[in-house]
Amino acid sequence: MWLSAYAASVVGVNIAFDVLPLIETPWGVVPPAAVLVGAVFVLRDFAQRVVGHWVLFGMAVGVALSYWLASPYVALASAAAFAVSELVDWAVYTLLRRPFRERVLASSLLGVPVDSAVFLLGIGAFSWFGVAVMTLAKLAVAVAVYLLRPGGGDSVVVREALGEK
Repeated sequence: MWLSAYAASVVGVNIAFDVLPLIETPWGVVPPAAVLVGAVFVLRDFAQRVVGHWVLFGMAVGVALSYWLASPYVALASAAAFAVSELVDWAVYTLLRRPFRERVLASSLLGVPVDSAVFLLGIGAFSWFGVAVMTLAKLAVAVAVYLLRPGGGDSVVVREALGEK
């Protein structure tokens, strides 16, 4: 379920970037879809928790579907951003031996700004303000997971369902 949700979120946010017009602000342009992207990184962490490194397959499927369902232009920018930032996020999440909520936060803190900058450069809408808005939107979801999972522990039911001890 998490892997499908992750792949679908990649496609959904890419379609949103493709169809929603940019908003001009005094500080630079901002894609309105920027506020939707927060869930993508966290969904990736939840998916990896269940399927391990196969999460990279979900990433590839999401980008491939985006190529046909969104515009190739947006899909290629997304692929470039994923190639850099999602792999950073994946590596931090994988290598950090901390409770789940801490891994979600740490991997997002490193991967999110990279993703925002690379993607906005790829679609020709780069501004530092846009990077800041996208980064804050993405980090808000990671912080929510961190705060909603006090102590970082999981219930026995969740651990058993995930095959953990």
